[in-house]
Amino acid sequence: MNSRTMTPWRELVEMVRMAANAVKTNILRSSLTILGVFVGVFSIIAVMTGIRVLQQNLEDAMNGLGANTFQFQRFSAISFDAADWEKYRRRKPFRIVDLSQLERRVTLAQAVSASANFGSGEASSRYAQTNPNIPGNGMTPEAFTTQNFTLGEGRGFSTADDDSGRLVCVLGFDLAAKLFPRGSPLSESVKFQGISYKVVGVLAQRGALFGQSRDNFIAIPLGTARRLYGENLSVQLQVQAPNRDTYAEMVEQARGVMRTMRQVPPGDDDDFEIVSNESAVKQFRSLTSAIRLGVAAISSIALIAAGIGIMNIMLVSVTERTREIGIRRAIGARKRSVMMQFIAEAVLLSEVGGALGVVGGILFGNLISFVVKAPPVIPWDWVGIGLAICSAVGIVFGTYPAWKAAHLDPIDSLRYE
Repeated sequence: MNSRTMTPWRELVEMVRMAANAVKTNILRSSLTILGVFVGVFSIIAVMTGIRVLQQNLEDAMNGLGANTFQFQRFSAISFDAADWEKYRRRKPFRIVDLSQLERRVTLAQAVSASANFGSGEASSRYAQTNPNIPGNGMTPEAFTTQNFTLGEGRGFSTADDDSGRLVCVLGFDLAAKLFPRGSPLSESVKFQGISYKVVGVLAQRGALFGQSRDNFIAIPLGTARRLYGENLSVQLQVQAPNRDTYAEMVEQARGVMRTMRQVPPGDDDDFEIVSNESAVKQFRSLTSAIRLGVAAISSIALIAAGIGIMNIMLVSVTERTREIGIRRAIGARKRSVMMQFIAEAVLLSEVGGALGVVGGILFGNLISFVVKAPPVIPWDWVGIGLAICSAVGIVFGTYPAWKAAHLDPIDSLRYE
């Protein structure tokens, strides 16, 4: 059956079969061509998968602030610039006394809270003790809401706990499991930095962020931390709006109040950062955009080089198969059929390399998920983009050899040795 009597579907199947046979016939040459496509697709899929893993882990774990909440802090949420860090370091820290002013002056806020890290140390119970790397945090009662903490057992801090500086504590889930492996820690005693605290609550598990547990800490009332460690503790301030509709207006009001409190001259940049879940994710995407563009540019060069390789191999294939082309034309094959056959071979070479690159890139990129203990990710959008690009490379760089094959003179081709 020649191509003039075939249905379009049968003709397509026959073209793919012939293309596959041609690829298998010259397996070494085809493998080298496929390798070039593989490298280009692998690099971009691996990087995009790795970035997507980190981004998903960040978005899943960025529930450190509650809904409609932002935080005032000295440092940016994410930064890799040493000059920026020096700028942040010179900023004036927030103190406990700032909390009362913020509470009084930000009238649109539903809740204002403060938290402070007062160093790390060893935590111990009558059952076990930890390494001396457990963070200690002071928190106001409102921080359980603004920082989106969920209690698994017991209660949070009361106003009375905070005002009177009581020696009570709430444990992170992992720390509670280490210190009290065989029962509830409620009403038990925990010693931290040489001071005994009564356990009044245990937080629900929150999981890890970039491979680091967020449940391995001890929290005490900020009033207690102030009594034990002094008024000059550096704090972070959280502000929560009643709802999403008032959030933007509250941010502007709080920003103006903070600029006044810190005596920032009009026209000068803020000497503080306003960090929310959305801003942290947006900043991460901005920081990784340059990486994505760079990898895309390098991968494009690799794919163009692979496309040129495909063109050269297809031109060699046309020369080697000149007599075969003449025979096909002599028995009735149309120019279009010959051209489509060679384009199909070019696309097949490109797609095989692309498919291998996609699989390899996903596997390699997801190594990060094991490091940071996050779920693996398949970037379906980039998988589609990568395979579409491979098809385009095969079509673009296979068209000229295919055109040349289709326009060979049948008589001259039959005479070709």
